[in-house]
Amino acid sequence: MASASHRRSLRTRRTLVVLAAVVAAGVGAGAVVMNANAQAVDLYHQTLAAKDGWASSGTGTTGGTKADSAHTFTVSTRAQLVKALGSATDTTPRIIKVKGTIDANTDAAGKKLTCADYASGTGYALTSYLKAYDPATYGRSKLPSGTQETARVAAQKKQATNIVFKVPANTTIVGEPGTKAGISGGMLQIQNVDNVVVRNLTFAATEDCFPQWDPTDGDSGNWNSNYDSVTLRGATHVWADHNTFTDAPHLDSANPKYYGREYQIHDGALDITKSSDLVTVSRNQFTNHDKTMLIGSSDSEPAGKLRVSIHHNVWKGIVQRAPLARVGQIHIYNNYYDVTTLNGYALQYSINSRAKAQVVAADNYWKVPSTVKVSKLLSGDGTGAIAGSGNLVNGSATDLVAAYNAASSKDLKTSVNWTPTLTSGLESSASLVKNLPMSLATTTGAGVLS
Repeated sequence: MASASHRRSLRTRRTLVVLAAVVAAGVGAGAVVMNANAQAVDLYHQTLAAKDGWASSGTGTTGGTKADSAHTFTVSTRAQLVKALGSATDTTPRIIKVKGTIDANTDAAGKKLTCADYASGTGYALTSYLKAYDPATYGRSKLPSGTQETARVAAQKKQATNIVFKVPANTTIVGEPGTKAGISGGMLQIQNVDNVVVRNLTFAATEDCFPQWDPTDGDSGNWNSNYDSVTLRGATHVWADHNTFTDAPHLDSANPKYYGREYQIHDGALDITKSSDLVTVSRNQFTNHDKTMLIGSSDSEPAGKLRVSIHHNVWKGIVQRAPLARVGQIHIYNNYYDVTTLNGYALQYSINSRAKAQVVAADNYWKVPSTVKVSKLLSGDGTGAIAGSGNLVNGSATDLVAAYNAASSKDLKTSVNWTPTLTSGLESSASLVKNLPMSLATTTGAGVLS
């Protein structure tokens, strides 16, 4: 069953007052849809509710709700999306309605682009790259440099120019109901801007054609890719709600190996880095992905930012970083984690608290198969903290931190330096939390809002 807060939020959205406001603003047809009871639901002007996580703090998060008709767009192609976004420095409120799936790997005329198109003219060739930096001859002590690495960077920049969409301040991007709205192969970059709403979209197949080989990454080296589906860098007041994130159709199991390591073409699903702050991530589905959500890009990020609320999300077929948290104050509540191996995506851990992160994880539900130890659900570096209670594993109350600390030499701390207060919708009763798997299955992800 949906939370009381969620039901109240739905009722609020269905008022005639909102409908009148939309008409008064001059927004075109399609801005208001009708639910089964013929009540108006205005997705495009909806703002984050009061006390709904960190993004409601201060001025709150309203996105492009003040957009006039000239800054309200319906887009269905990459070229239209680029035009609607405009300049990343333009703070004029705008609403962008995505109709159907936009393929980021297309040119201005809509022609499909491939990795070969991005490599054309740069001199890059994977076979040449592999020969140049084979550890047997190049060694493992330094990053690649020289002709082929220069060519790889040039090809990667060509792809980035095409698939990275820079989102300006005061923007709402919402998928139109009933159109399977989403972005395939692209990255929304929300960088150094304030007040952005991203809702009702499926982000799939965000792939780097040109991963870099790093022989110094770990004991055996790693291939590292460059694009997240949605990336926050120095962003504030961001609400990501009712979206779906997936690697499909190209899953990691299809990646080849070079130098004995997986040729990883995927990076993050939703990363929150570079001192981003005041973010609420609610009612999304994260599935079929490895490095899912990074909060804080390095252990040395300055304190005082990276305040993030993560609630009522579904995590299924996730390997790690759900999330990995650094430095900030992170509230994780009423999420559903199914850590059963899915399509080859096997759990390393769910939540990682490191670099003195102050995490409160409460009233979440884990579905854990007999092959996975409860001690593997958490991770840390010995400096991070995870507080909170009411977490359930297969329906039973479980002290996750105690289970982790009993099996680890780097204990998680059990107390934090803050108390969550922006907790609208928090279901603290165990009887309600036990219903999360069923309720979240039908109330999260893209395509649910109408």
